[in-house]
Amino acid sequence: MHLLLAGEAGPITIDGTVVVELIAFLVMLAILARYVYPQIVTLAEARQKAVAEQLREAEKARADADAQLKDAQAKLDDARKTAQGVVEAANKSAQQLRQEMKERAEEEAKRIAQTARKEIEAERDRALQSVRGEVAGLVVAATEKVIGETLDVTKHKQLIDKAIAEMANGDGSR
Repeated sequence: MHLLLAGEAGPITIDGTVVVELIAFLVMLAILARYVYPQIVTLAEARQKAVAEQLREAEKARADADAQLKDAQAKLDDARKTAQGVVEAANKSAQQLRQEMKERAEEEAKRIAQTARKEIEAERDRALQSVRGEVAGLVVAATEKVIGETLDVTKHKQLIDKAIAEMANGDGSR
């Protein structure tokens, strides 16, 4: 039997060990195919699914980030518009306040000037009355000295007041 299994094929000799090795190889291949390869394939498929799931999650996260970025950009634009509106309103309010304060100051200046004019006129009238009274007294005293007798003070005062009024009017004539 050894002769049947033995043969030569060039530098390689085929004998009984090759057949045993071939059978061991096929048994090992069957065991690997039956038990090991399905687990390897299952693990590879699970890994592939996990990677695909991670890619989907990454894509979803990127889309969410883009949406949040757009939302944040819209909020920022809205905040800028609001801030611009506030600044414009503040400028308008400040301008209006300046105008109101200017008008109040002008009104106050007019009121003060008018009050001052009234006070000046009142003071001038008082001064004129005082001067008229003194002039009337001096005229009566001077007339008494010149004439040497006492005149009716009331009548004399009326004449003096009439003369002063005529002078104040610029008439100078009776």
